[in-house]
Amino acid sequence: MVTLAEYGDRLAIVDPTGAWTFAEVDALAGQVARELRPDEGDLGEDRVALLAEPGHRFVSAALGVWRAGGMLVPLLPSHPEPELRYLLDDAAASTIVATPSYAALATAIADGRRVTVTPEFGATLSGSSGTRVGGRSPAVVDGGRAALMIHTSGTTGRPKGVVHTHASLAAMVDGMIAAWAWTPADRTVLVLPLNHVHGLVNVTMTALAVGAVCEAPGAFDAVAVWERFASGEVTVFMAVPTIYARLVAAWETADGSTRRRWSAGARGLRLMVSGSAALPVSTLDRWRELTGHTLLERYGMSELGMVLSNTLDRREPGHVGWPFPGVEVRLVGDSGVDVVDGEPGELLVRGPNVFREYWGRPTATAEAFVDGWFRTGDIAVRAPAGYRLLGRSSVDIIKSGGEKISAIEIEETYRQHPDVADLAVVGVPDDEWGERVSAAVVARAGGALDVDELRTWGKQRLAAAKVPSRWLVVVDLPRNTMGKVVKPTVREWF
Repeated sequence: MVTLAEYGDRLAIVDPTGAWTFAEVDALAGQVARELRPDEGDLGEDRVALLAEPGHRFVSAALGVWRAGGMLVPLLPSHPEPELRYLLDDAAASTIVATPSYAALATAIADGRRVTVTPEFGATLSGSSGTRVGGRSPAVVDGGRAALMIHTSGTTGRPKGVVHTHASLAAMVDGMIAAWAWTPADRTVLVLPLNHVHGLVNVTMTALAVGAVCEAPGAFDAVAVWERFASGEVTVFMAVPTIYARLVAAWETADGSTRRRWSAGARGLRLMVSGSAALPVSTLDRWRELTGHTLLERYGMSELGMVLSNTLDRREPGHVGWPFPGVEVRLVGDSGVDVVDGEPGELLVRGPNVFREYWGRPTATAEAFVDGWFRTGDIAVRAPAGYRLLGRSSVDIIKSGGEKISAIEIEETYRQHPDVADLAVVGVPDDEWGERVSAAVVARAGGALDVDELRTWGKQRLAAAKVPSRWLVVVDLPRNTMGKVVKPTVREWF
């Protein structure tokens, strides 16, 4: 159970609505819990979806769900309605909590679910305590209870719900505090979405857990981030490689005095981290030239939080370091036997940070583990400089802009297009995005394909990051003797 009241009147969150103390956020969380749990009952791990902008409303709603005994299912409001409906159905969510900005969207996709709009902080809450819920105690929630469902894409094509317990969330946060030396003196800027572990746990929850300040501007703006660096107030920044590439691009277009001011401010941060996708060496080198920082690279995933990381005093370009505190890892070959140093193997992970289950998918959950070790599907090599990732064992997982994207899901969606006979989606290496989502498409007989129309059609059904940015119209797709598309050949076409 997360409690912020112990930090009292210390500043917790700065967002477009103002500056909010830990006591204020804690009190508002109690109000949310009272709305969700009007009597002495317990939600009993009922799934509660959340549609909220980053900031104090998101955090208080999340804490309120947990205090009421629910399982939080954070959604990204910018996703198309069909995708949001799929996630609600997959989670079997009973309730949607929405901030006022998204009340209409929540009502539109509710399909009979209860919708609760977060209250505003005001006179009715001043002086109240978040450790009580309208005069009642919070639901009793032990570490083994489910706390969070993060949806991620897998090789089955549609997003799967990754269920974390209160204990696994605590282990993730504790590991980051220990590995990256978070303290109450830290201040960070959140520019990542809160429906993924990177933004929700690494940045927001970890900062608040130690009493640090989290700034949540609500969206990424390169100039605004540089200005926050220049202020001298920010100490920690975490982002995906795409964001660092955009920050570099903004610096390049600035005038000389602005560049000098921005670079000087950035040098004052104590820690800058890159993750969720491979960091191009060109971006790492240029960032070091501009700011003096060698970005700390690490490796993690939705099912595990952080697993491997370079250290505060040692950064090895192209490597993701060593296991996090409390995390065990192995590399095994196809036979399941551990490989020797320098030989590639699949990365297996064990520890208190590991998720509980894929929601509603017992077979997928069982297949994801071997003898108690989680199979990541990533191939890595252990070297003197640390672990080095070689890529996914499945070509159907694309990492673009920090997102892990299922090619199969995109293919299944586009096969519903009236003029598409077939297509193959692959990730093509790209310095800015890590990989570009790219599609080779075959037209139906008599059909005509227009690339701009395909993009527009896709954005109505898929999250923007999943819509292919590069297209090839082809006569046929390369297949093996079993009839399966040979995706390495498709990738070569691009």
